[in-house]
Amino acid sequence: MKVMEIRDAWGLENLRTGARPDPIPGEFDVIVEMQAASINYRDVVMVRGGYGRKGGQLPMIPVSDGAGKVVATGKSVTRVKIGDMVCPNFAQNWFAGPFHENVWAGMLGGYHEGVLQQFMLLPELGVVKAAPHLSAAAAASLPCAALTAWSAIADGGVKPGDTVLTQGTGGVSLFALQFAKLFGARVIVTSSSDDKLKRASAIGADETINYRTFPDWQKRAREIAGPTGIDHVVELAGDLDQSVKAVKAGGTLSVIGVLAGPSPTLALGQVVTRAIRLLGVTAGSLRSFEDMMRAIEVHRIEPTFSIAGKQMEEAPRVIAAIAEGSHFGKICMEFGRLS
Repeated sequence: MKVMEIRDAWGLENLRTGARPDPIPGEFDVIVEMQAASINYRDVVMVRGGYGRKGGQLPMIPVSDGAGKVVATGKSVTRVKIGDMVCPNFAQNWFAGPFHENVWAGMLGGYHEGVLQQFMLLPELGVVKAAPHLSAAAAASLPCAALTAWSAIADGGVKPGDTVLTQGTGGVSLFALQFAKLFGARVIVTSSSDDKLKRASAIGADETINYRTFPDWQKRAREIAGPTGIDHVVELAGDLDQSVKAVKAGGTLSVIGVLAGPSPTLALGQVVTRAIRLLGVTAGSLRSFEDMMRAIEVHRIEPTFSIAGKQMEEAPRVIAAIAEGSHFGKICMEFGRLS
């Protein structure tokens, strides 16, 4: 089967086409013919070797998020059947409950091999059946970005009438916007682009802030929120100081990734004296993924994405494009049928 793999040394320039034996399913396994993938900033860091030992060993098939059709099953598989569209769960060993120390060892696209392969061998407990209205590319956008946003909103306790601020217009932020609206919240979105803010408004943002126009955007956010304040900030930009000032006393700050750099500053004194709840978020469990997928199906939520490649061999170019940070929503690739 065809794969895209990094063999001898980390680096995007070393991501090349390769061939591996076709997998054979065990009793509780499924074989998924991959049809689409979506790229996360994590994938950029991973192919560069930025996660060290947590990235696994070479050779490595990168990219964590994808979707495809089940083409074979083990004899005891009951959760899915041949022909089902499924998404591999990002953390293969996180089934339910809170994050635990071993979750890293089950992550796809490093530590475990990822989705840039023609046929993917997975345990039946390692996949989630996609909502039937979703295309392969739309389903591929969900495992990291959507589930991270879902965990931030659901585990963050967002409730009807709350005000939520989410930063930027990438995949996680737009999913946070959609889920917060689903929970009945009022949503403020920040960006440096008026065009992107208009597009965010079109998919449900109640208010928008251009942080180029308002560099001290937390003041503008509090003006918009009014006396009730901002209940929840989804922190994606690495601007923790302003996020802490923006959220109300007793509010929640969901911290996701290091998208704007690894060394943000934190006003710890304000966190303590204003009783701000800090919630670190890294995707979610299999059970959370299933809960989210049910919500997406019932409410027919449509992910926001664009197709940047039609062949697996285009992965290096698409991954490089993610590093530029100019996209709106998710960036996906479609593979079609490779067999």
